This record gives sequence, structure tokens and C-alpha cells, in this order.
Amino acid sequence: MTDVADILRQVRRIELRTERLVSSLAAGRYRSAFRGQGMEFDEVREYTSGDDVRAIDWNVTARAGKPYVKVFREERELTVQLLVDVSGSMRFGAIPGISPRAKLALAAEAAAVVGVTALRNGDRLGLILFTDRTEAHVPARRGRGHALRVVREVLAPAESARPTDLAHALDELTRVARRRTVCFLVSDFLGDPAARPALATALARAGRRHDVVGLRIADPGEASLPGGSAPLVLADPEGRATGIFAGGAAARRRYAAAWSESRTATERLFRASGCDLVDLSTTESAVSALERFFRQRRRRVHG
Repeated sequence: MTDVADILRQVRRIELRTERLVSSLAAGRYRSAFRGQGMEFDEVREYTSGDDVRAIDWNVTARAGKPYVKVFREERELTVQLLVDVSGSMRFGAIPGISPRAKLALAAEAAAVVGVTALRNGDRLGLILFTDRTEAHVPARRGRGHALRVVREVLAPAESARPTDLAHALDELTRVARRRTVCFLVSDFLGDPAARPALATALARAGRRHDVVGLRIADPGEASLPGGSAPLVLADPEGRATGIFAGGAAARRRYAAAWSESRTATERLFRASGCDLVDLSTTESAVSALERFFRQRRRRVHG
């Protein structure tokens, strides 16, 4: 079991490192990348030529006898929701000579980047930890203590070998987020291919209401089988099943093809739903990857 004091030390190290590195994000790239996420009603005014007819307030128009339109203004506050996969496969990593940390540790760093940036911008931050069910829900709030609690929750979830259900997580977002939010879905996106149709439906539904960004966590140790010709015993990290696989070049090719197909299928799902997908690796900084994404997103938003 992880020592509480060690968890707190990890949270503090992540906070200090993130504080130093996210200043450029807080300076404007993050907020401008997600401008216009929420609009709130300001007033009604008389219709003038060139106004969008879809903005006509028909109730006021009927009472006044002439057309009036609703005027909205951009909300100053964003609500940011982190959906973090804490299923068994997210504990993979920290392999000597291959990767410096587990995928869940990288997920915590990504949560810290988002949390500290949201904190500096005065935005509300919420968290849902999930497997094939909701493991924890931290309602969206502001404040440094709250942001650090979010990082702590991601770093030290209850031990679980439960499988992943991404569609459940997105449906949970729809249930708890009454207003439009910026949602970061943090996962390795590894799961049963038979679940892809349900994920496609949930992702499209969530994407229509919220701004959904997938943060795909990967470890280089997953991308290929070890060399050699000896048989391999592989265990399912999200269950109790084990399997013996033949070693050798042919097995490695089949594995590499299945790995590539899984990643391509995830990319297709995000493209089809109009949502963004950002790749993060346990060998790299989450800050660098997110900064690149915010910069690209800002260019797209501003033309």
C-alpha cells in the first residue's frame, strides 16, 4: 500500500514542477484555445438588419409586436472536468531501461498541468475517476487546495483490476455536468474492440454538448513484445486471465499489427466525433505535449 506521506511528497513535487512549466499556458494559450465555451444570457434588444434570425426571442417579440433578439456574452469562467481512467492497465510502466514511470503517474502529471492552469485562470475543476464504473467523483470547485486534492486522488486511487468502460465515463460526464464544460478524458484507450460502437455513440453525444479532449497515455513497453523465441506468458491487467503466446518474429508482427490497429481505431472515433486527441508518453513531459496542443488549438480557434 502506498504511504500517505509519500503520496503527499509526490503531489508537492508535481505541483512545483508544474508551476514552473505552465506559466506560458496560463498567460493565454489555454484560455484562448477554449474561448466561447460557455455563453450566458445578457439582455434582449430590438432586431436590426443583419442579426441572426435564430437569436430572435419569440416570447418578447410577441409581447412587443416587433422582433427582439437575445444577446449573449461569453462566460468568464470555464468549468474543466477531468475524467481519468484508473483501470488495471493504467498501472503499467516504470520498466527499468524502457520507461521512467507508470501510466497513472503520467495521468497525475497531466491532471496537475490542467489543474494548475485552471487554477491560475480562475476556472472550476472537477474530477471523475472511473473503471467500468465511477470510482470517485470530486465536484468542480476553485482553489489551490482543491486542485491539489484532484492530483492526490489521481495518484492514489484504490487498487483495482477492473476493466475500462469509456462510454460509462462519458455518460457520467453528461449526468454530472449541467453546463457546457471542457472535458479532458485521460486514458490509455485500451479495451475490448467490441466496446467501440458504444464508445462512438457516447463520444458523439458528449462532443455535441461539451468540448471533449482525449489525452491518450502510452508506454513504450506496450508497443512491442520482447525479443527472443521463447513462449511468453501474458496476464490481463484488468482481469484474471493469462495466456501463453508463441515467441518469435511472427508473434511480434501480429502483436505490432494489433497494437497499431487499436490506436488507429481510437483516432478514427475521435475524428468522427469532432473531438481532439492528444498523445502523451511516459517517457516525455505532459507539459510539453499539452503546450503543443494548446498552441495548435489556439491557431485553429482564431483562424
